Amino acid sequence: MILTGISDEAGNTLDAQISALKTLGWTHVEMRGVQVEGYAKGNFHEIPEPAFDLALEKLQAAGIQVYCFGSTIMNWAKRIQDPPFEVTLDEVKRCIPRMQKAGARFVRIMSFKPGDDEGETPTEVFRRVREVTRRFLDAGIQPVHENCMNYGGMSSRHALQLLEEVPGLRWVFDTANPIFNTDRTGSKPWPRQDPWEFWTQVRDVTSHIHIKDARWNPSKNDADYHWPGDGDGRVKDILRDAFARGYDAGISIEPHMVVVFHDAQSKSDDSAIQRNFIEYGQRLEMLIADIRHSSH
Repeated sequence: MILTGISDEAGNTLDAQISALKTLGWTHVEMRGVQVEGYAKGNFHEIPEPAFDLALEKLQAAGIQVYCFGSTIMNWAKRIQDPPFEVTLDEVKRCIPRMQKAGARFVRIMSFKPGDDEGETPTEVFRRVREVTRRFLDAGIQPVHENCMNYGGMSSRHALQLLEEVPGLRWVFDTANPIFNTDRTGSKPWPRQDPWEFWTQVRDVTSHIHIKDARWNPSKNDADYHWPGDGDGRVKDILRDAFARGYDAGISIEPHMVVVFHDAQSKSDDSAIQRNFIEYGQRLEMLIADIRHSSH
């Protein structure tokens, strides 16, 4: 089992991210957003080449291995109608050599923001995800799809359909995303998803796990984020089940408690983000130890 975390949840700058990981004693990172000295913040596969080289050099000097790339490829901010597919393929072309250079095993991808017409078979979504998946697999990299605000995240049924349509694709399961996502299998009004139900449907094809926890807050029509195990994400149950089934791959923290990646209003300084990330990691370690102890 490898404990890791999503880089920009530990700080904006690379130095802050490395410092947080070193405090926890963790040797792996899931790189997503990063700011390298002298360069603007950006995704790890999109920052300028000199910034990437400098970041990789610093990570290696700190003894930190890039476990996964948290890419923006086909993510929740992109509609199938908007960018030409060449834009996506260019992202893949930039991402692959960087992943190979970093020695990363996994790349997190998605399947575009869902359309409004649920009756249509998303043939083009499947075609694009198939092509992206094939390119990564051919390069010796395992793509993992996250259940988020995307086609594959609309319900466990949509997830299984996507996996069936895309040979070789695996899953990264996020414990809290079902709390703010609706189950779009039927007609409106759509109910909220059930994290446990979703997990049981994709656990056999899950190669990576994102830990965050939340409760739905109807008054603000959004989720409130909590420490791992303190929300409705069934974190403890899911991890207990995963371990009982022999899961020994990556577990990556994404607290969302201080800063939220996709919320432009969510801003904080590195020290506050760092402190939260470190405590979140420590609490997860204690939760895992408790699960291990109670299972003996």
